[in-house]
Amino acid sequence: MFKKFFRYLILGLGLYALIATLVIVFYKDDPQAMIWQDREAYNKRYIEKLKIEDTATLNSVLEYLGSPDLTFAKRDEDQVWQIVFYRTQHKTSDGITTIDECTGLLFKNGQLILWGPSAYDQYLKPG
Repeated sequence: MFKKFFRYLILGLGLYALIATLVIVFYKDDPQAMIWQDREAYNKRYIEKLKIEDTATLNSVLEYLGSPDLTFAKRDEDQVWQIVFYRTQHKTSDGITTIDECTGLLFKNGQLILWGPSAYDQYLKPG
């Protein structure tokens, strides 16, 4: 009896470990389906991992983080500047996401060049 119980216990634990591993490996987080607190933390973790030597593009960021909370774009001669804002810190419970609650990611011709507090200042600079 003990052998049979032990065999089923080991089989059950092995099956549980297999299913948990498959979920962890193959399940992709969907930022659009998250509640705002989870999405905020998700955005913050992703942005904190960015490195300047990594070549992130606008499309790769949009694919990973989903639609931005705020976005602006401008053309300067042959350069296209885009800044997208993702909410990373909650300030006021008013139902409106503002720039001071977000972290900006600045793209020049689709390539990420700057992020953080100075990104919006750089975007506003003429020429």
